[in-house]
Amino acid sequence: MPMKALKLLGGIFLTITLFTSCIVDIDTYEEPVTLEQLVTSYDIWYVDYNSTTGNGDVPFLSKAFTVSFINGRLYANNNLVGLGSVGSGYGIQIGYYDTYNGVLEIDHNYDGFIDLEVYQISRNQIKLRDSYTNTSYYLIGYDSRNFDYDKVFYDNIEYFLQEYVAWEKTYTSQQGALNEFDNENFLQFTPEYSNTFRSSEDNFGTNIDNIYWDYEGGYEVYDVQGYDNLKVLTLDYDFFDNEEFELTVINDGEIDLYHVDSGTTYTFKGRRNIQFKNAEEKAKAEQGRKRFKVDRKTKTRRTKV
Repeated sequence: MPMKALKLLGGIFLTITLFTSCIVDIDTYEEPVTLEQLVTSYDIWYVDYNSTTGNGDVPFLSKAFTVSFINGRLYANNNLVGLGSVGSGYGIQIGYYDTYNGVLEIDHNYDGFIDLEVYQISRNQIKLRDSYTNTSYYLIGYDSRNFDYDKVFYDNIEYFLQEYVAWEKTYTSQQGALNEFDNENFLQFTPEYSNTFRSSEDNFGTNIDNIYWDYEGGYEVYDVQGYDNLKVLTLDYDFFDNEEFELTVINDGEIDLYHVDSGTTYTFKGRRNIQFKNAEEKAKAEQGRKRFKVDRKTKTRRTKV
């Protein structure tokens, strides 16, 4: 295979200079950097999946929320649960990488060898292009001490809801009017379809494997104008109309749902986390866990602050 030059795309009027040694000048006033220096210039690269172009697929990038390149080892956070703590924030090792001849060579634990071309878009943004499928992924670089893990949760809330087999209601506020949702004790957000939920009226403490799902319907998540740490969740119940909640993430195992119409707050705790990281879980990840582009609508907050 002929050597591919490391390509850098700059901003407006950015000077691009390629050297035969694969050293790239990213700024006329700075020292040139190698590809190794470029990919390790930030501790964590957030995969901005909504910016992905092309119809192909690089599986390890389609499933990852973040990737890190550390001393020849490739790390990824494929789960939101544990984000920020697993692997000191870098996630788990999913393979190895090399920057030989200006190409990012990936040796993935399950997917094998993948060559990616690297383009620099700005000081903290790169594009990884798979020339075989003409698919490009855009990554945003962060230092680990400045990485906003909470923002990642809210930006990818649909995936977070799917990371537990079930969500069990553990608290109902005394404040609030009686309503039909008071009877719902378990929720499930399925990864098979990006907008399907199930609910159950089974008793508290029911074994997850024995839950009878009484209802299946659609759900939608909305951004809230003016708020980065709040979402609106609607559950479509045909028999008592849509239920609207303000959704707040308490931690990576608990959420609060504030029922807008009744004024009742419910706390749900995640039961049985699904880990998309090892060979045993690879089939599940292949079937339904690949990320999809999210184009959320925005709502104005109905409740008074």
